[in-house]
Amino acid sequence: MSNVSRAALRSPIRLGGRTASLSVGVILLKRFTLCAFANFIDVLRLAADEGDRSRPIHCQWSVISADMQPIVSSCGISIQPQARFGDPGRFDYIVIVGGLVDEIAQKDEKVDGYLRQAAAAGVPLVGLCTGAFVLHRAGLMQGYRCCVSWFHHADFLEQFDGLRPVSDQIFVVDRDRLTCSGGASAAHLAAFLVERHVGRAQATKSLHIMMISEAAVGETPQPGFPANFETNDPVVRRALLIMQQSLDVPLPIKVIAARMQSDKRRLERRFQSALNTSPLSVYLTMRLDYACHLIEMTERSVASIAADCGFCDSSHFARMYARRFGSTPGKHRELLRARTEGPAAALTA
Repeated sequence: MSNVSRAALRSPIRLGGRTASLSVGVILLKRFTLCAFANFIDVLRLAADEGDRSRPIHCQWSVISADMQPIVSSCGISIQPQARFGDPGRFDYIVIVGGLVDEIAQKDEKVDGYLRQAAAAGVPLVGLCTGAFVLHRAGLMQGYRCCVSWFHHADFLEQFDGLRPVSDQIFVVDRDRLTCSGGASAAHLAAFLVERHVGRAQATKSLHIMMISEAAVGETPQPGFPANFETNDPVVRRALLIMQQSLDVPLPIKVIAARMQSDKRRLERRFQSALNTSPLSVYLTMRLDYACHLIEMTERSVASIAADCGFCDSSHFARMYARRFGSTPGKHRELLRARTEGPAAALTA
């Protein structure tokens, strides 16, 4: 858990004679993720008033921008900003909502400059989904831990060489930088802020109305690994996510254990108890299943697929593949083509 931020110690904001304990300015990037934005704001909205009347009594939120032009989300729905950037100090937090990775690469000096202005003023910054990318782009994450979705892990490393994002938990609170993986995790991060500033009862109420059973802590593992490895063991779930993010360069099991402040033998016992197998066996299965997906869905060479799945030796890859699927990668592809092309050939005969 992080230290209490400056925002937690600030005086509440007055709104028409009422006091708001939590005030948030939201910046939406072009083609932002509507789900992350809606989840975050709805937790504030439901915590802000009695019932679901949505009056901004306990919480206040405002979509801000440099030019007041509508911002189009990744699904095509537009949001009209409510105010210009102005003084960032009027908010307890500035939230940046990211979206499609291709858009993040295009710098926006007005956004980046405003984020730097907010940071200089001591306003904590929140990155939702790929909003964390923008905080890094603006040079505001040096020395901070940063949460990104497992789905965008490789994209993040491509754009920010040398940085190590956290992609095996749903959100990270590191002093005055708060980042989350997007989607439902945005609701949990918002609930964390509501609990900090307004109260636990209001945070719980919001989540329950949104049909979310309970608040999740930041260390909760992200979902995303194959269904055949479903488990409620949080240690095993986090290990599975680390494996999934390192299929091309497999990590030694002792390294995975060390990342989780554990040791190899203890992790092996957890896997045996949760999945009735070893972490090494699970890791191999995940790599082979991914290889099978690439064999069936792409035209890439077997050697290229082997390398992308962490096999340096193509012959070793072929043996392991045949042991799992009953045929070598090349044979598997030939059989698949015969099945799909056969009916088409018969129709044209």
